[in-house]
Amino acid sequence: METLIRDLAERFHPPAIFVYSTCIVGIIGDDLKAVCRSATAELGLPVIPVRSEGFRGNKNEGYKAACNALFELVGTKEYRPAIPYAINLLGEYNVAGDLWAIKPLFEEMGIEVVATFTGDGRVAEIQRSHTARLNLVQCSGSMTYLAKKMEERYGIPYQHISFFGLGDLASALRCAARFFADQSMLAKAEEIIERETARVMPKIVYYRSRVQGKKAAIYMGGAAKAVSLVRAFEELGMEVVIIGTQTGDRDDYRKISCMVRDGTVIVDDANPLELRELLAVQKADLLVAGVKERFLAYKLGIAFCDFNHDRTTSFEGYDGLINFARELDASLNSPVWRLPLHRPSPIAGSRGLEIEKGIEKAAEGGVQADV
Repeated sequence: METLIRDLAERFHPPAIFVYSTCIVGIIGDDLKAVCRSATAELGLPVIPVRSEGFRGNKNEGYKAACNALFELVGTKEYRPAIPYAINLLGEYNVAGDLWAIKPLFEEMGIEVVATFTGDGRVAEIQRSHTARLNLVQCSGSMTYLAKKMEERYGIPYQHISFFGLGDLASALRCAARFFADQSMLAKAEEIIERETARVMPKIVYYRSRVQGKKAAIYMGGAAKAVSLVRAFEELGMEVVIIGTQTGDRDDYRKISCMVRDGTVIVDDANPLELRELLAVQKADLLVAGVKERFLAYKLGIAFCDFNHDRTTSFEGYDGLINFARELDASLNSPVWRLPLHRPSPIAGSRGLEIEKGIEKAAEGGVQADV
């Protein structure tokens, strides 16, 4: 291991090295910390162990391991922000260039983005991220743990925000401006919101006319994306009939239940068969999920939109909502759905009948159906 780390440092000259432990390392008991500590002293650069053995736990444990590793870099380099209004963006991963649509908005408001965790991020930026005055957390599932650690050690408060959708993006810009309590910044934020909303609204109205009234199903890894999608679908005039996540907790689902209409099915960590049955019962026109669910939707003859990290189109920022609406339109109104399709029976077996009856009962009682 020491030889490999030394070879990587000589060949690529990285500013830091992260060493991820696998299941085998955990089983045989290698002292990864000692190896990394020795390499750090020898090479003069941070060599950081990431305790990522697969058997340690679920996805959330992986987030925690990554946050602990990143936290070792925070505060290791001195820096004075060029302007007194400085923030970090946490849980922003620059998928399809999302960050490049957001960062200029803050810069126009007079706010410096010191570091981004971790989209388009740099080691030096993370090392000086302790100098920011506010952390804005977008992906709460992956980065709230790090935000809390930075608040405890460096006194940096954090706020949960989203850069997806007109309403959430406006709220994020106002959130930063209100924190710094600068009237000129608040005025600039409102100017940006008004200007950009007016610029994109004609296209949004056009795509809304083509997708409104359609029924959407949402199935995300984390709850933060799901919540943002509910609001975005409202802006586009669409109805959410199913919403589910893989890692949401009780508080997440309580928040979601207050946002959706009566009769919406809220589901936790559904397997493909359950999701298939729900899509058919709820007569969803569209599924927004990750790449794994793409083929399930297509087999059911349902339009699909990839919202996770595999996508190649930016969905954040003002133009991002146009891109999202365009993709929905292209999928929902594709000529392929006019072809005769052999659709499999939506409900199969006693489990399917239980789901159907549960949804009907919940709809009669005017409440959400939890499956």
